[in-house]
Amino acid sequence: MTALSEEQKRHLRRLGHGLKPVVLMGAAGLTEGVCNEIDLALTHHELIKVKLVSDDRKQRRQLAADIAARFGAALIQQIGNIALLYRPNPKKKKRIVLP
Repeated sequence: MTALSEEQKRHLRRLGHGLKPVVLMGAAGLTEGVCNEIDLALTHHELIKVKLVSDDRKQRRQLAADIAARFGAALIQQIGNIALLYRPNPKKKKRIVLP
């Protein structure tokens, strides 16, 4: 994924503000089922929130970065247990138009 400008990230944060987490990670962590759901949600919605489960701040940051890298997504924002991810859909018409 190409790097996003600050203006584009700001736009995506605005769009993501009202979203609720689409994927809720359980106590088992990043399982294959959770990975499948993240991939499907990114393909369909392009911009999603994922609720991470970890008590350690560093682990949450690392987990969010790992998820973004694994799925070729951009980590737009992370606040507490919630990570906002963006990945444009290469196959269909893009749902989100970036400035």
